[in-house]
Amino acid sequence: MAEKSREVRVKKRKQQHLQHQEQSHHFESSSYLSSRSSVSKQSFTSYTASQTSLTSQQCLKSSLETVGEEVVRLSVLPKRFQRTYLAMDTDKDVIGYVVPLFRANHDVVRGLVESQDECTVEEGIQYVAMRNLFTREAREALEVKVEKKSHSRHARESAERVELSKTLEEWSEFRKKMNPDSLTHKPEFIVKPRGQTVWEGKTVKLHCTVAGWPKPRIAWYKNNVLVDAKAHPEKYTTESNYNMHSLEIKNCDFFDTAQYHASALNVKGEASSMATLVVKRFQEGDEAGPFDPKPHGYCSEHGVTFNTTIIDKFEVAFGREGETMSLGATVIIYPTVKKYQPEIVWYRDSVPLKPSKWVHTHWSGERATLTLIHLNKEDEGMYTLRVNTKSGFDSYSAYVFVRDAEADVEGVPVAPLDVRCLDANKDYVVVTWKQPAVEGSSSILGYFIDRCEAGTHHWAQCNDVPVKYARYPVTGLEEGKSYQFRVRALNKAGVSRPSRVSETVVAMDPSDRARLRAGPLAPWTGMIKFTEEDSTAGVVPSEASDVVVTEATKSYVVLAWKPPMQRGHEGVMYYIEKCISGTDTWQRVNTGMPVKSPRFALFDLAEGNSYNFRVRCCNSAGISEPSQPTGNITVGDMMDLPSAPGVPVATRSTSTSVVLHWAGSKEVKHLAGYYIDCSVVGTGEWMPCNNKPIKQTRFVCHGLNPGANYVFRVKAVNAAGYSQCTAESEAVVVLNAVAVPGKPTSVRLVEALKDYMVITWDAPAHDGGAEIRGYFIDYRTVKGSVTGLWHELNHKAVTTNTYKAENLKENVFYQFQVRAINMAGVSKGSVPSAALECKEWTLTVPGVPVGLHAQEVRDTSLVVLWESPVFDGRTPVNGFYLDLKDTSVAGDQGWKAVHEKATKKKFMKVTGLKSGASYVFRVRAQNLAGVGKPSANLGPILAQTRPGTKEITVDVDDDGIISMIFECSEMNEGSEFVWAKNYEAMTDTSRLNIVSEKGKTRAIFNSPSLEDLGTYSCAVTNTEGISSSYTLTEEGLKRLLDLSHEHKFPVIPFKNEMSMELLEKGCVRFWCQVEKCTSACDVEYAFNNAIITEGKKYTMKFDKSSGLIEMYMDSLEVTDEGTFTFNLVDGKAKGTTSLVLIGDEFRELQKKSEFEHAEWVRKQGPHFVEYLGFTVTPECNVLLKCKIGNTKPQTEIIWSKDSIEIAEEDEEASHIEMKDGELTFNIAKWVIKQEKLSEKEKEKPRQKPAAEEIPNGPRPKISKKDAGIYEVFLRDERGQDKSVFNLTDAGYQAVLNELFKVIADSSTEIQIRSTEKGLILYSNIIHYNEDLRVGWLYKNAKIAASERVKSGVTGEQLWLQINEPTEKDKGRYTMDIFDGKDGVKREFELSGQAWEEAFEEFQRLKAAAIAERNRARVVGGLPDVVAIQEGKSLNLTGNVWGEPAPEVSWTKNDRELVSDERYKLKFEAGKFASITIAAVTTADSGKYALVVKNKYGTEAGEFTVSVYNPEEEESKKD
Repeated sequence: MAEKSREVRVKKRKQQHLQHQEQSHHFESSSYLSSRSSVSKQSFTSYTASQTSLTSQQCLKSSLETVGEEVVRLSVLPKRFQRTYLAMDTDKDVIGYVVPLFRANHDVVRGLVESQDECTVEEGIQYVAMRNLFTREAREALEVKVEKKSHSRHARESAERVELSKTLEEWSEFRKKMNPDSLTHKPEFIVKPRGQTVWEGKTVKLHCTVAGWPKPRIAWYKNNVLVDAKAHPEKYTTESNYNMHSLEIKNCDFFDTAQYHASALNVKGEASSMATLVVKRFQEGDEAGPFDPKPHGYCSEHGVTFNTTIIDKFEVAFGREGETMSLGATVIIYPTVKKYQPEIVWYRDSVPLKPSKWVHTHWSGERATLTLIHLNKEDEGMYTLRVNTKSGFDSYSAYVFVRDAEADVEGVPVAPLDVRCLDANKDYVVVTWKQPAVEGSSSILGYFIDRCEAGTHHWAQCNDVPVKYARYPVTGLEEGKSYQFRVRALNKAGVSRPSRVSETVVAMDPSDRARLRAGPLAPWTGMIKFTEEDSTAGVVPSEASDVVVTEATKSYVVLAWKPPMQRGHEGVMYYIEKCISGTDTWQRVNTGMPVKSPRFALFDLAEGNSYNFRVRCCNSAGISEPSQPTGNITVGDMMDLPSAPGVPVATRSTSTSVVLHWAGSKEVKHLAGYYIDCSVVGTGEWMPCNNKPIKQTRFVCHGLNPGANYVFRVKAVNAAGYSQCTAESEAVVVLNAVAVPGKPTSVRLVEALKDYMVITWDAPAHDGGAEIRGYFIDYRTVKGSVTGLWHELNHKAVTTNTYKAENLKENVFYQFQVRAINMAGVSKGSVPSAALECKEWTLTVPGVPVGLHAQEVRDTSLVVLWESPVFDGRTPVNGFYLDLKDTSVAGDQGWKAVHEKATKKKFMKVTGLKSGASYVFRVRAQNLAGVGKPSANLGPILAQTRPGTKEITVDVDDDGIISMIFECSEMNEGSEFVWAKNYEAMTDTSRLNIVSEKGKTRAIFNSPSLEDLGTYSCAVTNTEGISSSYTLTEEGLKRLLDLSHEHKFPVIPFKNEMSMELLEKGCVRFWCQVEKCTSACDVEYAFNNAIITEGKKYTMKFDKSSGLIEMYMDSLEVTDEGTFTFNLVDGKAKGTTSLVLIGDEFRELQKKSEFEHAEWVRKQGPHFVEYLGFTVTPECNVLLKCKIGNTKPQTEIIWSKDSIEIAEEDEEASHIEMKDGELTFNIAKWVIKQEKLSEKEKEKPRQKPAAEEIPNGPRPKISKKDAGIYEVFLRDERGQDKSVFNLTDAGYQAVLNELFKVIADSSTEIQIRSTEKGLILYSNIIHYNEDLRVGWLYKNAKIAASERVKSGVTGEQLWLQINEPTEKDKGRYTMDIFDGKDGVKREFELSGQAWEEAFEEFQRLKAAAIAERNRARVVGGLPDVVAIQEGKSLNLTGNVWGEPAPEVSWTKNDRELVSDERYKLKFEAGKFASITIAAVTTADSGKYALVVKNKYGTEAGEFTVSVYNPEEEESKKD
């Protein structure tokens, strides 16, 4: 019982201990509060120390703060220091911040400490209770009472004091534990992350458990770069639960191979742990054994570390569909190991690329090239060049954009992309694709799917009605055959170009496909199968199971099921039955033929109706029972359009690119990706940024116009279609992003005294895109190999490149580093200077250089070499000056400087010397203090080339080996060749292999690269200075490498690459020409990599003398689409030229070939050389004309109008003429005939014709009556041909426009004519048509018709009449005659002399008209002759007019009459003048006149009066 009770007590104590730990843990977790927004909202919950002395001694080492999604390390650094570490992605864009360990912002630390001081004390209940308990006991124990004690009592109290001291110690320990400063401790990894090795494509998870108080924050780093899981949720996922933390990496690839750090941080400190992740690639084929041939790049060397450098990198590239693009970079591997080559791998979007007909890769040993043949949008993406060596790998990436090809029809959508085949079975496959970025002028209505049997070129359309979903089940395939598919998009404007064809898919059972992929089961003997009689033969199959609907849209429903378990060895086929919900009637769907695949697509279902489906299995034995029905399935779309993404946020990146971020679509299934559009502000034209959808929510838009203002929008896409476009982003100007500047360089000492030092430095090479505002200088002490901490020298940035560091200690060594600052922040510290001693300099300038000598003496040049002085002076030597003097000049005044700026080299080539002259040389050294004294003179040296001197030559042998050769014919005993690089001894012998033999030396480059650039010299010892040099530049190295490659791999040069031309009869000629070849040159002709030979279809010719290679084809057929290649072999040299004829280019060429053949057939009989057209003659006659050829007298020529033949007796037949094979039909010829007829009638005596005989006026040259469709037929026994001209609507208008042009061109310059009414401006034309539009302008403004200003046409004269002109009518007049296009203008300047003469003539004519109108005249009333009988009375009255009223008089025989009794003359009302003669006699006969006169003129109305006597008349008759 005692033992049981003891066990119970122990269990209770354990339970209490566990409860106490849980409460403490709860207390720890509840006392930690954090915020992700800013430092001010964050506080690590802490407790105020009971003793201020302990609080004052605390030192806050480091902390961690989360700002948005960034992680910032904190440390006690000054407030002005704000370090920013930018991490760059493969696009060279900023993606995050690299955070080094133990770094902090002083501002943050200070705020954190203040927040701790201001924090209210939060104490747990247990803590308060236990603290009070121990405090009370301690107080009671410390109370001292003075009283007398016995010895026994004293002994007892002594024992109690010992017990009390123990209690006090326990209480003190508890107080230390309960003190907040004692409870907190820095993070500690209980379980560290473990390194893993996984296969590519797998998902891996790194775990760790971290303890610490306050609760530490965890951050994950990949190769010291922060892993931002929020920015890349598709790649990374981080979790933190109950001190257990994990990082999940999805879909691992090569780039995920790295060192991953887990960093834990709280106010007490920081801890980190590392794990290595290795991602392995799958390797097809058997694993190589130890005796198998070694793979490419195998190196048996151990202990060699290869350094990889990638130069001449490819940049972001832009291509267009159908073009060919090459990407390349130069790879330098150091050190060079013979016969070792790295592994070159190309990736697109992290997927390795394999060579194919669309992808070609090449590795020359130094340059890696990727060629993309016939670009498609599928080729767009991030391309990565990865160089794998035994020491690791290096990579470089850049994005390639592929723009759409120009559409054949404006407004049609662009081609879809990424066509794939899924779930292939015996007679069924699901075709999927991605929608294009551009829908065209209207939304896409649907897609057509085409299929083609592999090996043929016959494409068959799979669907009659366009489908809207980007996936479609294709049925009716033949088992065992291979198929390819393509997709076309449709909108209101038409059908797009087809997409790139899919990969070939075989219609077969998936299990058979898996069995074929698995290969033989036994690697040595192949697959062995045993067959025997099957007891299940002739058995009806069992039911199918698990019938489900895998896809459902408005257009179709796809069923899938599992094959029956019992089916024998026969193949099983299936019948599908459907039943409308609510009924019991099952209807078989595929009544004609059972399907072979356990998949079936049902079309023609009523949208919105519900159906049940079931499946029956069948074989030769019978039909099985039906499967379980699927349940009610409603026909409709199972997938909705994606929701719109978040509004994109654009930030500056480079001068031609912008970085976009946006929030992904929240409601989307099976997201295909996002499309981004951009638009220049104010244009309203949207252009696609990517033609291949991306799934990331970050994208770099390249190819933008520098300085332009852009807005962006994003739309999501899935199989159902496009989402709504987002709202436009805020406008952003395309400029370089601002970053922190680079590090300053070359920190050095300028001057030093006992207590201060002056240092200087060079500005950073890159200012980060913003002006550098100043510099901060840090220093630290150096004692031997021990360095102190960095301290600030200046709290305010200095703007100069020098700084005086004061208050230093004498004879103490210091190091300095400098940081630059701009608006983006403070740069990293420069490389620390050398340890500089603070002591006063004694020697300032350097000593004299020594060891001067000359070599390579020539007529006009030589090389002077020297060594540094023994004494450098106050500072190290930083340059040298070389002086020369002609020995013919006496004194020191003849010294001249060879160069202006100091050179750091210890040699100098002097040029421009006079041949035969002697020179002396000297050198002076320079440091920061100044220039030292000159060296001893060198010389005199005679500038003269020694006879027989040779120079170093560069040679490339037939094997491509590059070497430098130097020969010397004056070798003495003991003479040797000494090679040097940059006139210094060559220490790295791995770069060059020196071979010397007798008087010739050869320096062979082992692996020429940029490291070999420099000046190479060779001197011969024990001679009189025989030497030479050769400078290898980057350009020269490139030229030599090209020449080496040509020698290693000689290429037959082509004068003309392969070309193609169409010949007569549609024959096609392929040809090329080589620059030169030998008689042994051979040509191999290939089509799609298959050798072709001469036969019925192909004819080959090769003229080796001219190098012309030809191949003829009678015609182009559908099967001729592909690549034609000529492979040439001429000894070691090879050459290849190809011509790709595919896609639209091939189809267009085939059409031209067929057309040429048809034209040749047509021209075998009568045919049209020029088809029926029209022309307008200068006389404005409209002629329909055509040119015919190969006719005979028997050839029938038939004209028709509106399908009615023009017979010979018709009037129109007379208009048709033929001359020299040219047929003409003069539409207006009868008008000319009528004019000729009228001319003949004028020659006849004029007779008054009857009214019905008067002909109508001439009709226009062309009118609506002539409109119609004119046709000409040629026909004889050899064949026929036809030509049509549509003289209606557009054709009729075209003829009128040409007629208007002839009329307009015939118009004369504007002339002026004056009349009594005003001025007339006129121009004559050859013909006028009533449809001709003529406009008059005054000072470029249209003239409105009025009573004063009128325009019109009279006959063939166009005129503008200005009545009563005034000064305001002066100016420029323009006549605009419409000629069908722009119009013909005639101008007249009515001013100056023209105006004065015309206006003066107008006034004269106007005055004459007034005078004519108002002059006195006899209007009427008087006869010409008056015969009157003698004795009668004569009374005549004449009407007169005049203004003013005229004076009237009468005359007889030119003698004025006076009114008297015989002659009574009257003038009444100013209008009527009368004469009366009573009882006339024969004496009154004579010539009379009524004379009127006013100021405007005089007129006489004459008449004759004849008086006769009747009796006398009768007597005369008798």
